[in-house]
Amino acid sequence: MAKLILTQEVTGLGSAGDVVDVKNGYARNYLLPRGFATTWTKGGEKQIESIKAAREIRAVKSLEEAQALAAKLQASPVKLVVTAGEGGRLFGAVKAADVADAVQAAGLGSIDKRVVTLPTAIKVTGRFQAHARLQEDVLAVIDLDVVAAKAAKK
Repeated sequence: MAKLILTQEVTGLGSAGDVVDVKNGYARNYLLPRGFATTWTKGGEKQIESIKAAREIRAVKSLEEAQALAAKLQASPVKLVVTAGEGGRLFGAVKAADVADAVQAAGLGSIDKRVVTLPTAIKVTGRFQAHARLQEDVLAVIDLDVVAAKAAKK
């Protein structure tokens, strides 16, 4: 088992600043190369405090602000313009960063791509849902309207 300090939130494992025990392969092949964690050391307590301080700065400041943002996100669908081919099939898939950018472009506020989760892979145009965990107990459901971009005529 490897003892690590998480530098980012990892779904199902913990939040930034948490000390976790994971299997060596998971740490070596996934968490460490992607920068999600660093190895734990005795001098890591200062590192944990700085990570938690940075997490609090990045987080939505108060519960009221998070709830207001969640209400805005759930009030209206977010239009996401993507490139698509025949039959509405996308070239690639919609990612969490695309959803975060679309929310900001719609003027609903700014959310971090790391708080957005997509329950299913979005590979065609249509209506879908995404989830944004703004705080521990504030979850917003974002209605996505995935539409194809108009192709330029030559």
